[in-house]
Amino acid sequence: MSIFETSGLGLAASVRAGEVSSRELVEAHIDKIERVNATLNAVVWKRYEQARAEADRVDAAVRRGETEDFGVYAGVPCTVKECFSFAGKPHTSGLVARRGWVAREDATAIQRMRSVGAIPLGGTNVSELCMWMESDNLVYGRTNNPYDPSRIVGGSSGGEGAIIGAGASPFGLGSDVGGSIRMPAFFNGVFGHKPSGGMVPNTGQFPLAENEALRYCTVGPLARRSADLFPLLRAMAGPDGHDTFCADIALGDPDAVDVGALRVIDIPHNGVVRVHPDLRAAQERVRDVLSAKGAKVETRCFAALEESLSIWMAMLQAAGGKTFSHMLFEGRQPSLARELVRFALGRSSHTLPALGLALVERIGPKARGLTERSLELGRQLRSELDEALGTDGVLLYPPYSEPAPKHGAPFRPPLVLKPKGAWRHGAHISAKWSYTAVLNVMELPVTQVPLGLNDAGLPVGVQIGAGYGNDHITIAVARLLEEEFGGWVPPWEAGPHAVR
Repeated sequence: MSIFETSGLGLAASVRAGEVSSRELVEAHIDKIERVNATLNAVVWKRYEQARAEADRVDAAVRRGETEDFGVYAGVPCTVKECFSFAGKPHTSGLVARRGWVAREDATAIQRMRSVGAIPLGGTNVSELCMWMESDNLVYGRTNNPYDPSRIVGGSSGGEGAIIGAGASPFGLGSDVGGSIRMPAFFNGVFGHKPSGGMVPNTGQFPLAENEALRYCTVGPLARRSADLFPLLRAMAGPDGHDTFCADIALGDPDAVDVGALRVIDIPHNGVVRVHPDLRAAQERVRDVLSAKGAKVETRCFAALEESLSIWMAMLQAAGGKTFSHMLFEGRQPSLARELVRFALGRSSHTLPALGLALVERIGPKARGLTERSLELGRQLRSELDEALGTDGVLLYPPYSEPAPKHGAPFRPPLVLKPKGAWRHGAHISAKWSYTAVLNVMELPVTQVPLGLNDAGLPVGVQIGAGYGNDHITIAVARLLEEEFGGWVPPWEAGPHAVR
């Protein structure tokens, strides 16, 4: 297995054993980034010279036999999402008004990754203000998928997903308030973990959630191999004294999980947005493998999932704090009609999805009835999921409705309207990203698991969820599924459109 296919833990072990130097790893991944980034546009700022110097310090310690203080990832290169502050580097979150903004200190999660020896090579692209599922903005441009550059990488951690999926970074740092770790992990064929709400501090992000939304927005790892998910989570978890909604949550041990003793809840769809046959078939393969291991499998639907989008929006709104429009326009309240005209004339400082989301936010409470009913449905769904999962259950759930779509497709249109349904309160409005978003406000741990490629050469996968605080269980299942299905498939082994 080449260094571009090995886990971060495996690379660190090779450095400690003297089989490869940290400098060699850093140089090789820099070279890989430079080769693929011309097509992907995933890495938007770089720190190559600093990374080389950090690698040289690790190598000197190896020669002295003094690597203990460098951490479990001593000498291993990585990448980080641009929305996290990194001292001396751009921190725009794709907002034109923040162009030229330079961070003064490292975000808590970055500090903790570096404290266990990881060496960041650069920062990766995002959607504008981290609130859309395409990583495209007017500061850095659009990021392309390593399996087919005509397709999206997801958002808002899309740059991370793309550069890891391309094999140019072993692992990286992302954040997730509506699927922003899991969708990029899915579309780019890698692993991603959304921790339990409040497990990892959000400190140092922009935009930064407020109040209870700090538990809905989570910080977690993306990686080409499942072996890196838990060590990275363990390194990042725990209060930092700044994020007041971060708690000291005990971490279990993935190695102690008996997958055959688990109960598996297979949720085939949300009742509104249809799931592509390739994704449904992949989820069925997972169900069959877990059943063969001895797990008790039950197929079940939860009626409240039909209202996933309304539940997500209502719970975020109820948490309070600055609105998306407030952050997008820096406290101003411009005419959105005028802004859309400016966009049509090529004079706007914003992307069309950002303007669209601002419009939805302004009309949403009235148009979608984001009332106590939606909040009550959210509370009901959380109670049902908590009871169903208990301490020994996992859920299987699609990460999206289809494999990576073409650029621009998610905005044409982003919403799906269903006539009167289970709740008998008029039409249900949902969106394809509600498959991931609703699990944020449920605060459940969720691991996105790659399951190979479909006939078109695009990644397929599944979300694995568990009860609150049981992150080790979802990661244990991810490890097993990687053994069974192979996990990430390098693009150089994929179809004719892949970036090599």
